[in-house]
Amino acid sequence: MNISSNKKALHDYYILERYEAGLALLGWEVKAIRAGKVQLRDSYVKIKDKEVWLLGCQITPLISSSTHIFTDASRVKKLLLNKKEVDRLIVASEQKGHTIIALDLHFSKGLVKVSIASAKGKKEYDKRATEKERELNKEAASAMKKLRRI
Repeated sequence: MNISSNKKALHDYYILERYEAGLALLGWEVKAIRAGKVQLRDSYVKIKDKEVWLLGCQITPLISSSTHIFTDASRVKKLLLNKKEVDRLIVASEQKGHTIIALDLHFSKGLVKVSIASAKGKKEYDKRATEKERELNKEAASAMKKLRRI
């Protein structure tokens, strides 16, 4: 079940390789995520000392569940990956023009997971070409739909 997605990431980057990672969260964060109070728009992934961290993910605390706890909406969250995946992410992030971004937040077997990807930034003309291609595909699909009705 998808909780939140980063639609802007698919517009701004070429997705090269996807990974699914667990998140080390606090109790109030899980409650807020279940309520849908999360935003991934400007989130990205940073690797430090062979550990992977999610930055820029905004989790707005619920008023009822976080009355006695100090809450930080933009707290840095640790991602849980195995060693091989971390090593591949390190190699991918060291290449020029490549970065690691968060794509979406979802539930998997009752646990909160985040899909991350190694990505390469698009140029402005690439973004325009992608938009044109999307429009052409939409028009072709609608034309095919009209033909099927006839």
